[in-house]
Amino acid sequence: MTHVTALPGNPYDGHTLATVISEIEALIGNTIERALLDKGYRGHNAPPDYKFRVFISGQKRRVTPQIKRELRRRSAVEPVIGHLKSEHRMGRNYLWHRQGDAINAVLAAVGYFRRLTCWLRLLLWQIIATLAEPRVNPA
Repeated sequence: MTHVTALPGNPYDGHTLATVISEIEALIGNTIERALLDKGYRGHNAPPDYKFRVFISGQKRRVTPQIKRELRRRSAVEPVIGHLKSEHRMGRNYLWHRQGDAINAVLAAVGYFRRLTCWLRLLLWQIIATLAEPRVNPA
């Protein structure tokens, strides 16, 4: 998860690209060469001064094998979105007004990140415990 923001109203997915791209580039400190998006971004309004390619799931033309792999990898993001909606109260917002929408989106992302860091901490402890076990020589 790179960027989370709440956009007021109910904007069409393709119309949010111009707003979000500059914020993501500022956040990661690099320019975006290509974007792998779902079909909601078919009629995107990406700014003309940005020179990146938009690839949509299900696209057949001008798709190299590397981009095909990246598009398949993109499908791993969809369960994260569903998880945010079900486990982190993104399905319904209980906070008021636009500021409440923004707070809800950020809190859901922080909650997901916290769960991810807990999982990584457990994995690290298991690796350390495995490496710290004394090895017994059979001879």
